[in-house]
Amino acid sequence: MNLRLSPLISLALQVEPPQQISVEPPGRRFIPVNAGTVNGAYTGHVLPGGGDWQTIAADGSIEIAAHHVLDISGHGLVEVRSEGLRHADAETLAALARNEPVDPSRYYFRTAVRFKTSAPGLLRLNHILAVARGRREHGLVTLDIFEVG
Repeated sequence: MNLRLSPLISLALQVEPPQQISVEPPGRRFIPVNAGTVNGAYTGHVLPGGGDWQTIAADGSIEIAAHHVLDISGHGLVEVRSEGLRHADAETLAALARNEPVDPSRYYFRTAVRFKTSAPGLLRLNHILAVARGRREHGLVTLDIFEVG
């Protein structure tokens, strides 16, 4: 049995600076999301108020637990839960922390994605699994989301 990945949507999330909760390993922080766009099989925007709860290990790797609400044009609202991992070597992590441009091939940023909605025309999203490849840029996180088939 082979799995296939089909492009579904891309999210461009406008993020605020991290809110540090705890610095001792494992550290804890919250990244607020104040807006964003949805493109691909569906279009729309990301509602403000979502965010990413992160746990930072001693080696700098980050466990991601993000939660957002999308407003899909002409359909309605979709809840998105995205959980995963970002890690890299110390030099790359330091560059990302300084908001410097870093080639996404230098770090691993992947999440498992689930959707919840009652919007007609979007109900199929409740019954799929998806994975995302992420990239971090100054003030922006982009997630390219693929349906697992």
